[in-house]
Amino acid sequence: MTTRAGGRSTGPFARFNLSREVGDDPAAVAANRRRLAVELGLTPGVVFLQQVHGVRVATVDAPADPAAPDIPETDAVVTAQPGVGLAVLAADCVPVLLADPVAGVVGAAHAGRVGAAAGVLPATVAAMAELGTRPEALEVLLGPAVCGACYEVPAAMRAEVDAALPGSATRTRRGTPGLDLRAGLRRQLAGIGVARIGVDPRCTVEDPDLYSHRREGRTGRLAAVTWLDPG
Repeated sequence: MTTRAGGRSTGPFARFNLSREVGDDPAAVAANRRRLAVELGLTPGVVFLQQVHGVRVATVDAPADPAAPDIPETDAVVTAQPGVGLAVLAADCVPVLLADPVAGVVGAAHAGRVGAAAGVLPATVAAMAELGTRPEALEVLLGPAVCGACYEVPAAMRAEVDAALPGSATRTRRGTPGLDLRAGLRRQLAGIGVARIGVDPRCTVEDPDLYSHRREGRTGRLAAVTWLDPG
């Protein structure tokens, strides 16, 4: 998981913004992405997605060309190819990393409110199954995101999301209707047979080292990255 530390971005995107879609200087984003790939040993580039809060999953087998567009209209990506870095971007939504160390398959998914309720994680697990994994073999990390104490929503929205993603309804620290997407996603994963689920406890709204759209409005995006080590 990246933070705001390092990088070339300035202004509201300072410093290590990795998204091309938020209005940042393209040269700064390119430099930040190059640094990420080099420092992780994932050259020539990490695979990024043009995320649209959907459930489409891409399967890739080669590193990204840094000059190429991000994979269009896609919110999750999987691979069985060593050395291919997969990234999802977030600034309050839940970045999710998945791995089957036995089958040698990894995945990354962007699970915001809409995509999480629509089933982006079951779709990702299904795509990994096509590459030979089993849910019970998966290890999953739910990354930093807005916590239930900070994610205030209308009561009708909370009920709608909880109907699709049971366990996500909560109350904020102000006592208003809220959503805890990580709680709902954890329950959903357990329901399809995933036993090893870790949760990064950081709240993006509360942690100034992380980007948060809800806190700042115009801001950058952090990345969650996974890969299979070659050899």
